[in-house]
Amino acid sequence: MEGFFMPIYTRTGDKGTTSLFDGTRVAKSHARVETYAAIDELNSIIGQTLAFFPKHKYTPIVKELEKIQHDLFAIGSALAMPHPLPVSGLDNRPKDFEIIIDDLTQKLPTLKNFILPGGSKPGSLLHVARTMARRAERRVVTLTEKEEVDDQILIYLIRLSDLLFTLARYINHMEKQKEIKWIKR
Repeated sequence: MEGFFMPIYTRTGDKGTTSLFDGTRVAKSHARVETYAAIDELNSIIGQTLAFFPKHKYTPIVKELEKIQHDLFAIGSALAMPHPLPVSGLDNRPKDFEIIIDDLTQKLPTLKNFILPGGSKPGSLLHVARTMARRAERRVVTLTEKEEVDDQILIYLIRLSDLLFTLARYINHMEKQKEIKWIKR
């Protein structure tokens, strides 16, 4: 429909509430809102990371990160419902992540120390994404203390943070960025 205009603003949240997908109004500070917001932040940093990827060089990783973005959108949508909904397609994803982690780990130097986050632009952003995945995990745990949540969401996020760490190491290794060992003081 050409010429149709729908404003992005609704003004319905101007008093500090928002609507869940079923129309239920909750405070913007509600644990459910905090949880799907953390998922949205994680999805956004992955999008930012992809903007700095030399795509021609890492096509399989780019495709996996884009698939993860779709997963995260589905997870966020499920979390925006006041009643637990299973997220279709998540059951096998943690196992998929483990396969990728194991494959990439074999191509990396053995990790014997903690390392500092950093390295190349995409590598350092993957480290940020990892920390945001951990925050999303914590938000899911907080929500599960009050309400039911699909168990697969937490498992997915835990394995995703492991994958993001491994991807950060792999990209930095491929980009010849030396890992900086953490030195206890």
